[in-house]
Amino acid sequence: MLSLKRILDFYIFSNIHVAFAGFCITKITLLKFNVFNNLVPFFVAFSILASYNFIRFYEIKTKRLSWFKSWFLNNKFKVSVLSIISIIMVIFITFFTSFNLKSLIILFPFAVMTVFYVIPFFKTEKMEFSFRYFPTVKIFSIALAWAGISVLFPLVEAEIKFNSTIYIEFIQRILILIAITIPFDIRDVKSDFKSLKTLPQLFGVKKSKILGTVLLVLFVILGFWNNFFLTTDIIIAIITGIFLWFSSEIKSRYYTGFWVESIPIIWLILIIFN
Repeated sequence: MLSLKRILDFYIFSNIHVAFAGFCITKITLLKFNVFNNLVPFFVAFSILASYNFIRFYEIKTKRLSWFKSWFLNNKFKVSVLSIISIIMVIFITFFTSFNLKSLIILFPFAVMTVFYVIPFFKTEKMEFSFRYFPTVKIFSIALAWAGISVLFPLVEAEIKFNSTIYIEFIQRILILIAITIPFDIRDVKSDFKSLKTLPQLFGVKKSKILGTVLLVLFVILGFWNNFFLTTDIIIAIITGIFLWFSSEIKSRYYTGFWVESIPIIWLILIIFN
């Protein structure tokens, strides 16, 4: 059991799980628009592994994530090797495959948002400024960045002409991503700086759950407009709602770090078997 826990911890804390989720949520977009190329999903997954682990290095160096420090120091070499392999794979996909280099233009602003969510773009002796420290911006910057990376980027790479269907898909993705992110803010409601003004800090845990539910209803309503994979959208909205309402300040990090992060994986499985 101990060795199984170590494997699970490495899978989650080295960001393999979130990278797999990134692969799935990008693949979902391509399948919805009848594109069957896996280059972009793999590009996104390896980019997440490289960038998120780089961010972890930064956070440990700046004495953040004290709960995570001991695990990270014990696994620093393995995480470093994993990150280097990921960087090599990103370079390979970018320059040695049929990957559309022009698509990097639309990826750039969303990638910058992801990096500067944690790493400050401006720093003084007393304060640092990153997206996570702007009141109420935190959750929306995460949702916008992930929606851009998982919807707009793969469709531009596939040279799909933009129309109302794509824009609706983009809005849908933002809505469900905000709902998915709320359990993380609920988990951190007591540890986050009050100046962040996250949704649970502003409205309370229960009202944040209600807001997330409203967003999921809007997600489903917009699905009627696109009218493809509607059943799947309804099912994943219900699953997300269940995870949302069962979230609390006292849930373990495995609840959000594994189960909530698994929503895109479940979503892709539903689409494949639809």
